[in-house]
Amino acid sequence: MAKKFTASSQELRPDSKFNSKLVTKFINCMMWGGKKSAAQNVFYGAMEIVAEKLKDVPPLEVFETAINNVKPALEVRSKRVGGASYQVPMQVNPKRQQSLAFRWILASARGKKGKPMSQRLASELMDAYNRTGGAVTMRENVHRMAEANKAFAHFAW
Repeated sequence: MAKKFTASSQELRPDSKFNSKLVTKFINCMMWGGKKSAAQNVFYGAMEIVAEKLKDVPPLEVFETAINNVKPALEVRSKRVGGASYQVPMQVNPKRQQSLAFRWILASARGKKGKPMSQRLASELMDAYNRTGGAVTMRENVHRMAEANKAFAHFAW
C-alpha cells in the first residue's frame, strides 16, 4: 500500500542555525534550481555580515524587523466595472504580506550588481531594517498607489 500524503509530513522545519521557520521560508524562496545548500550559504553569509556591521543588534532580530518593515498593509487590485478597469485598494492578508516582503527584498538584492549575493542581501536587509532601500521603496510605492486610488475603495469585493 502506498504511503498516504499528510500535511504534517510536509510541515516546514525550523532552520538549524537560528531555529526559525521564517528563516527556512526565506531560504526556500531564495533557492534557485533546487540548490538549497547554496541558498543557505548565501543567507548565513549575509547574517554574518549583518552581525559584523551591527554589533549591538542580533542578526535574527535585524532580519525579522526588516521583513516587518517591508510588509505592505494595502495594495491595489484591478476590478472591472461596466467596461472600465479600476485600481481598487485592498488590505493584504498576512501570508501575502510575507511573500511580497520576501520577493521585494530578494528582487532588490538581486538587482544590485558587482558584489557577491551574500553582501548584496546583507546590505538590503540592513537597509530594510533602517527603513531605506529598494524593498521599502517598493512598499511605499504600493501604499502611494493605494492612497491615490482610495476613491475607488467602494468597488472592493
